[in-house]
Amino acid sequence: MLKMFSAKAKSCQIASLALAMSSVLAFQAQAADAKAGQVKAGMCVTCHGALGLSTMPNAPHLAGQPAIYIEEQLKQYRSGKRANEVMAVMAKPLTDKEIENLAAWYASIPIEVGQPR
Repeated sequence: MLKMFSAKAKSCQIASLALAMSSVLAFQAQAADAKAGQVKAGMCVTCHGALGLSTMPNAPHLAGQPAIYIEEQLKQYRSGKRANEVMAVMAKPLTDKEIENLAAWYASIPIEVGQPR
């Protein structure tokens, strides 16, 4: 009986491992494209700067922000859950993939923080 249980447990482990590996491969295949995001970010430069450092006092810095945060905010602007006249217009035509790519671009920009002087 113990041998049969071990064989079933091993079979379940192999199935779980195969499922996990296929999930990783699927994620890699759908990974966001930071370069495509950089190109798309041309529409964001006026307010958020070429490298995601805001040029306007009422626009946030986007450089170095976590991708998941940027994705969520853009999707909320697009749906109207988050209100801002400019961002609603900018986010409305974006596809989920474009939002992922934009988020990957801004998240890929390194930010260095230092002690105040």
